[in-house]
Amino acid sequence: MIRYVWFDLGYTLVKTNREEVYLRTLERFACAKTLGEITIAYHLADKLFMREFRGVLGKDGRSYLPWYIGVLNYYLGLALPIEEVLQVHRSVAKEGSAGWSAFDFSKPTLRHLRELGYKAGLISNWDGTAREVLRRNRLEEELDVIVISSEVGAEKPDPAIFQYALQKAGVTAQQSLYVGDNYYDDCVGSRKVGMDCLLINPYGKRGIEELDDERVISGIDEVPAYLGDPWQPDRPPQQTIGRE
Repeated sequence: MIRYVWFDLGYTLVKTNREEVYLRTLERFACAKTLGEITIAYHLADKLFMREFRGVLGKDGRSYLPWYIGVLNYYLGLALPIEEVLQVHRSVAKEGSAGWSAFDFSKPTLRHLRELGYKAGLISNWDGTAREVLRRNRLEEELDVIVISSEVGAEKPDPAIFQYALQKAGVTAQQSLYVGDNYYDDCVGSRKVGMDCLLINPYGKRGIEELDDERVISGIDEVPAYLGDPWQPDRPPQQTIGRE
């Protein structure tokens, strides 16, 4: 019986406004792409990196951003000079807030799960900014246990970080459910210790066609239904851009 629901952080509980930033970047190059097209391109680029270049997305962005932007432009059907794009992108990002913000449904879902009697925890590959991201978005108060890779010296999919979290929470793997958006870190890692896992993918099987039998959800607001409770918060229109 599930007692504890564990969550990833980036693109599970929080997101950035990277799509809007890139839309404004492309406008400087007179490229007419829609927000929906850019959103899909980011999704596909993320999934390719998760699958083919495991662990890279969790590192310092300066080490992979030129590479990533090239892949992003490939999915957008664009051939642009990468160095010029990066320069404009940095400038546009500085003009507005590019920080991490919670999905509108994150806090209500965490709160509802706890009202149902479940404990909620975090297991995340993140640097020393993780707790500030949680505090700023008032998510820390909804989590019973917080485990961050930079603090414990182990990263998903290493089973050690999951085992550490289980020990800290005083719960077994069989009593736990893990929810995240990266199959190769989240599902593979949690299953190594015997946890069940739900994979977040907002576009059905798009971008994860190589996976056959995964239980896929659009976002964490579907977790209560998976656990047998019909509640769902209203999902705002901007969360469904490009969804199929």
